[in-house]
Amino acid sequence: MTVSIYDLETWDKEYVWHPFTQMKVYRQEKPLIIERGEGSYLYDIEGKKYLDGYSSLWVNVHGHNHPELNAALTEQAGKIAHSTLLGSANVPSILLAKKLVDNTPPNLTKVFYSDSGSTSVEIALKMAYQYWKLKDPARFSGKKSKFISLREAYHGDTIGSVSVGGMDTFHHIFKPLLFDRLEAPAPYTYRLTENNDEEACKTMCLDALEAILKERHSEVAGLIIEPLVQGAAGMITAPVGFLRGVRELCTRYNVLMIADEVAVGFGRTGTLFACEQEQVEPDFLCIAKGLTAGYLPLAATLTTEEIFEAFLGEPEELRTFFHGHTYTGNQLACAVALKNIELIEREDLLATLPNKINFLAQKLIPFRELPHVGDVRQQGMMIGIELVQEKASKKTFPAQMQVEHQVILRARMGGAIIRPLGPVIVLMPILSMSTGELEQLIDITYEAIATVTVRAHALQR
Repeated sequence: MTVSIYDLETWDKEYVWHPFTQMKVYRQEKPLIIERGEGSYLYDIEGKKYLDGYSSLWVNVHGHNHPELNAALTEQAGKIAHSTLLGSANVPSILLAKKLVDNTPPNLTKVFYSDSGSTSVEIALKMAYQYWKLKDPARFSGKKSKFISLREAYHGDTIGSVSVGGMDTFHHIFKPLLFDRLEAPAPYTYRLTENNDEEACKTMCLDALEAILKERHSEVAGLIIEPLVQGAAGMITAPVGFLRGVRELCTRYNVLMIADEVAVGFGRTGTLFACEQEQVEPDFLCIAKGLTAGYLPLAATLTTEEIFEAFLGEPEELRTFFHGHTYTGNQLACAVALKNIELIEREDLLATLPNKINFLAQKLIPFRELPHVGDVRQQGMMIGIELVQEKASKKTFPAQMQVEHQVILRARMGGAIIRPLGPVIVLMPILSMSTGELEQLIDITYEAIATVTVRAHALQR
């Protein structure tokens, strides 16, 4: 059956409902339909070539169509594609669990698999809640049931993960379905201080968090945080020492700490996991995205021996963690994840990142001089460029102008695929990109921002 480009474009608009996409606008534009990938590039159905400037939603590590990842997937498919992990085991999930424990903070010794970042968070929340109920039923009955998260937090789209989210744009419509959370301020230095004073921002936010804990800690089961960078909020980078301060407060007030490293794990911040940079050992570590290097859906929630042991008991005690998914610990996904980690280690990928990170930092300096760039944030290979209508007031462009969307379309014309988060243009390059490819990505983005924002400002006058 031969399908034309016209048919694909028509059927896409007719039948596919795209995530986080206003379909009325989408259906008015020519769709970008990707057909294949090679290395750092994506190719559409017309053969046009684009740099993958957002790692296909922050998941790709080694590039597209990697021969060794392809081979690992094919080899496993030749053995078995899937069998259940409910009450039985499989080889790749065992090997991967050991590899994850060997490469994460030493207090984390148990691995619970799922399918996405959202579900990895959902599991951590449910485990934390049940842990306190099992630990001392008489003492904690009716208590230790609340969670703290940061303003503008994003932890996924399932009901539990949305409940601990703080992004009204995404979540307000679902408010009647959610459980209540306690909100602590996010360390958004650009918006909270006059002159990007990171130390003042850190102190302000930690003091506010401690005030909440001092008053409510007996009610709080856990605190969830995106270490070092709040991704979906617009690449909000935390001041140095903030994460460490959060860990110390959780310990002091007997609250479990959940580190959501779904976006920041697997080298995105420059180290394998972001928690490493401030020697933080969380009680739960949630990982997904880069776990399979962009090949298959797989997530994991790691936790401690103490938490695991609270769930041990006789069948009639009902201490079991009653949670699981059909494809939990899927063999295909686990086999690719194992090969991903092997490649990271064998090719010493993390050692190649400092030079790339420094190169990007230098290339980003001219952005700060653009008249409609308010802030440029970078943590490792994660970059956020915040657009403003005017620098003095930090006022953003009106939503109806769709300035950020126009920047994305302009960059696409230049040969790069990037994405916005609100008024922030996000760059999340594939970790294996060459310096030349990174330079091309930055140059395309600079031209797009400079051209579109100046034009938009002129229309406002």
